[in-house]
Amino acid sequence: MDWNTFFEPIALSIQISIAASIAVFFFALAAAWRMARARFAGKSLVETLLLLPLVLPPTVVGLILLAALGRRSWIGQAYESLFGGPIIFTWGAAAIAAVVVAFPLAYRAMKTGFESVDGDLEDSARAMGATEWQVFRYISVPLAGRALTSAYILGFCRGLGEFGATLMIAGSIPGKTQTIPTAIYVAADGGSMTMAWAWSGAMLMLSFLMLLLSNRIVRERD
Repeated sequence: MDWNTFFEPIALSIQISIAASIAVFFFALAAAWRMARARFAGKSLVETLLLLPLVLPPTVVGLILLAALGRRSWIGQAYESLFGGPIIFTWGAAAIAAVVVAFPLAYRAMKTGFESVDGDLEDSARAMGATEWQVFRYISVPLAGRALTSAYILGFCRGLGEFGATLMIAGSIPGKTQTIPTAIYVAADGGSMTMAWAWSGAMLMLSFLMLLLSNRIVRERD
C-alpha cells in the first residue's frame, strides 16, 4: 500500500471538514438564533429553504451549485476575474459543497437548542438592562451549549462524509479535491477493494472518534 496515496484523501477531508464546520457553525448560529426568536411573515418559507439541502439528493445540490458557481455564472465569472481561475474543481469548491450539505443539520440542532432556553430568563435580563448581545452571549449560548456542541460535531461529520455534491463541483482530483468518500468510489470502481476498505475503515474511525468526543463534551457540560 502506498501510504502517501492512502493519507492524502484523509488529510484533505479533515482540512475541508474543519473549514466547512467552522463556517457552518457561525452561519447556522446566526440563522438559528434569528429564526428561533423572530416572528415575521414568510418565516415558514424561509425555514423550508434553509432545510431544503437536507432532503434533496446530494447530486441535485451539486448540480445547483455547479449552475451557481460554474464558469458561465456571474459568480464564477467574477471569481475567475479576481483570482485568475475557476472556483469549480478546487479545494474551495469541495469546502463549499460541505458547507451547503452540513448547514441544515447544524441549523436544526441549534434552533432546537435555542427554543429550549427559557424565554423568561432572557426577558428578565433585558429588564435589568442587558443588551441583546449580552443576553445572547451570557444566557442563550451557555444554556443552549449542548445543542451547539452537537451541531458543530454534526457539521464536521456531515462535511467529512459528503460525496455527491463534492463530486459534482470539485471532482476527485488526487491531492487536490479527492476526499475520502470520492477516493472510496474511485477505488471501488477501479477494482482496488483493499484501498476502498482501508479508506472506509479510516472514515469509520474518524466518525466514531468525533461522536465519542461529542458525547464526552456533553457529559462534562452536564
